[in-house]
Amino acid sequence: MGLGLERVAKRFGQVTAVEALDLDVATGELFTLLGPSGCGKTTALRVVAGIYPADAGRVLLDGADITRTPMHRRGMAMVFQTYVLFPHLSVFDNVAFGLRSRRVGRREIRERVAAALALVRLEGLAERYPSQLSGGQQQRVALARALVVRPALLLLDEPLSNLDARLRDEMRAEIRALQRRLRITTVLVTHDIQEAFALSDRIGVMRAGRLEQVGSPAEIYRRPANRFVAHFVGPVTELRLRGVETVDGRARATLEGGLTAWVDARTARPDGLLLLRPEAVRLHVPEGAAENRYSARIEDVVYLGAETECRVVVGGTLVVAKLPSIAAAGLRQGDEVAIGWDPADAVVTHAV
Repeated sequence: MGLGLERVAKRFGQVTAVEALDLDVATGELFTLLGPSGCGKTTALRVVAGIYPADAGRVLLDGADITRTPMHRRGMAMVFQTYVLFPHLSVFDNVAFGLRSRRVGRREIRERVAAALALVRLEGLAERYPSQLSGGQQQRVALARALVVRPALLLLDEPLSNLDARLRDEMRAEIRALQRRLRITTVLVTHDIQEAFALSDRIGVMRAGRLEQVGSPAEIYRRPANRFVAHFVGPVTELRLRGVETVDGRARATLEGGLTAWVDARTARPDGLLLLRPEAVRLHVPEGAAENRYSARIEDVVYLGAETECRVVVGGTLVVAKLPSIAAAGLRQGDEVAIGWDPADAVVTHAV
């Protein structure tokens, strides 16, 4: 089922946590609310779940207004950051808890719990207790408990934040595969950018209770709507524009440090910022191989494992480039290089 929010607001005293939030999540989509701590994403999720009442606006599930519907009648299931497993109940009883509260028959409970545990690869662990499980297994139990009630909407509140890095990577893949298999409409809340990119069909970036941008992971990363989004989702070099002129129908900008660069004419503005992702900046660019090409000097070389970050100075401006470490093996501080980027790989946005 699809989810809709229409001008939803939530306040706590004088503090507005969510302000006039509009959102549409398609049936079967995995949508992520991404943002820093305190941006309102968890509050928005809890308004959807019915944990918090909305102070304004409407919450729609498949077109039906559920704004005032009690939480237990919304047909949703939620996986919390801390899993909230009952320590005195077995895995089976934890997963069966929601079914028993709905007065499902014993035989059906056995069948549905067995199916849910198989879905999350926990067959054979039904009689164990949470204290006997690893963090990843506890997370799977919480997921099975949510799925066993066959919710119309699955809500995930920072579900992987308590796992170590390797387990997080494994569980990301498992959750994504499971969601695609079941095609259950899912809303995820996280501040983890990699998690959002790895799991999401679409992402909504939030700041101060508002959505700054909604789009696919690629759109959010490659075409950020503003400076905040650009910096939040990944490293970026800023070059301030000092003026723009039109040459043969194309836009050429004067940048800080006296550089000039071809830019996208659709977004060019004389008081804007040119934003460059490190991987868009190429080194050792031959003459004529890039429209924006400059002589530069390497200021620093930082080895990051599979990748190497090169900080280069061009026209008195520091630009960061990132390339595969195997291609950067011979680079040293002080080396003179030619750098470049294509106009399509840079974004011009407001300088605020």
